[in-house]
Amino acid sequence: MANLTNSIPMRDSYCGDVARTHIDKPITLCGWVDRRRDHGGVIFIDLRDRSGIVQVVFDPDAGEHFTLADKVRGEYVLRVKGVVRARSEATINSDMATGEIEVYAQALQVLNQSETPPFQLDNHTEVGEDIRLKYRYLDLRRHEMQAKLLLRGRVTSAIRSFLDREGFLDIETPILTRATPEGARDYLVPSRTHDGSFFALPQSPQLFKQLLMVAGFDRYYQIAKCFRDEDLRADRQPEFTQVDIETSFMGQDEIMASAERLICEVFSNSLDVELTQFPRIDYATAMRDYGSDKPDLRIPLTLVDVNDLMASVDFKVFNGPANDPDGRVAALKVPGGASISRKEIDGYTKFVSIYGAKGLAWVKVNDIAQGLAGLQSPILKFMPDDTVLALMKRLEVADGDIVFFGADKSPIVNEALGALRCKLGQDLDLYTCQWAPLWVVDFPMFEKDDRGGWTALHHPFTAPSCSLQELQADPGAALSQAYDMVLNGTELGGGSLRIHNADMQSAVFRLLDISEVEANEKFGFLLDALKYGAPPHGGLAFGLDRLIMLMTGASSIRDVIAFPKTQTAACVLTEAPGEVDAKQLRELHIKLRNNEKKDPAA
Repeated sequence: MANLTNSIPMRDSYCGDVARTHIDKPITLCGWVDRRRDHGGVIFIDLRDRSGIVQVVFDPDAGEHFTLADKVRGEYVLRVKGVVRARSEATINSDMATGEIEVYAQALQVLNQSETPPFQLDNHTEVGEDIRLKYRYLDLRRHEMQAKLLLRGRVTSAIRSFLDREGFLDIETPILTRATPEGARDYLVPSRTHDGSFFALPQSPQLFKQLLMVAGFDRYYQIAKCFRDEDLRADRQPEFTQVDIETSFMGQDEIMASAERLICEVFSNSLDVELTQFPRIDYATAMRDYGSDKPDLRIPLTLVDVNDLMASVDFKVFNGPANDPDGRVAALKVPGGASISRKEIDGYTKFVSIYGAKGLAWVKVNDIAQGLAGLQSPILKFMPDDTVLALMKRLEVADGDIVFFGADKSPIVNEALGALRCKLGQDLDLYTCQWAPLWVVDFPMFEKDDRGGWTALHHPFTAPSCSLQELQADPGAALSQAYDMVLNGTELGGGSLRIHNADMQSAVFRLLDISEVEANEKFGFLLDALKYGAPPHGGLAFGLDRLIMLMTGASSIRDVIAFPKTQTAACVLTEAPGEVDAKQLRELHIKLRNNEKKDPAA
């Protein structure tokens, strides 16, 4: 038998690439033992690498190599030399890409042994996320995980290819920068060489990409790491990746069209999915009809305003919000929803309470031809008959429908019913298509904060769609030149045209109660740059992790990031964050203030 130790190359094919065209040809493979079986003196080993699995057969004619194969166990790393042969008709495995062939082994080398893994690596084993993340290098061996990250790699390459063809330059921006207010807490890095000073990790490359436009690079992109110390959810991580784009001398429509072409090309090349043209919905319409600025258009349900009908009823639950300038009463009709049980309604009531709703009123339509007698609801006794009938007419109900009502401050109603709409769509499988992209446009420039002041709906560098004089006269009415791309109810990314005029930028800072001193301290370099011939510019950024999450059908972006953090922003694999020694702290001019541990019995 041939000695494999010094053989070159180490392998000549991937496991998943072995096909009928290789029959009767010698082959050398490397990989992990996915499964080992012993049938009647013949040993079968499923050999796995990132490309797939192939069956390797050892029989006693292989001599010492057969004896060695008898000793291998799961996750051993092997190098196999053999000949490809066709499987018999009876043994073809149609569930495997390589199911028509097998490798008749002639030589075997054990490259490394493996202890018994802490969990089975097959796709049918349910393993807690904490264990999966602690042994992430094992979790990533699973076919499901490898498929997700391989798709991520293909998507990243497709994005780079598109942007390169469109004339965008890949330019890196600093990771160590200074703190800027961008909506979340910064991750701070103490400076060893500047006592008492800190760097901040970038929440986005926003300021630097604007400076690149001032510098005249015209078209920039970066697949950039971003860092935000914020409350974590399934679609958030403390460090994440975004596809960051900026361009000069392009209007809003041009930027959106370019981004749309990019996403369409990615879906076409990576999933063989042809996305339709992205509809555009203005922010006000999105909030009115869907209760969300990232509506899921796969669900054919809309919210309907009924303030006018509820304003005169004696029922305080409804007439209070209906007569409140900041209130809203809205109805959500669910065709065929009358089959929803009281227990399920109670569950939905509890669900909307998460969003601040104090309750969930409902009306079941059993037989609309009978008028009031054909309706079922505990709220009917509190409402005039003509109001109820007018409601049913406006909602165009049919037998078997159910109508849910929300009544409270507008933001609470929108968030609660908007979330309920999505949950009903999922629970009742109301989806009308697989993919529903759209643009949300015409956002308000500002919104009121808790103190009655203004806060930027996007960020303070977004350009308004009105003049400087109009902005100063009525900031609450000003719309921004911003746009969000939404897919299946998830915000993929967003962007805007930027302020390229120093006077406009200063005016926006003043409206946001950012003093001239604070503005110069935090953004002085940008304000200075705008004085030196800054071109009109704009851009957007996509969440790469969110995009891959949607494309793979994953429930969390943690499943499409190689080494993610937990929901407590920790890495259980490396046990980060961790303590550092006293010498490092002294070099960083840091002294820890440790709180005394409380007596557990106290």
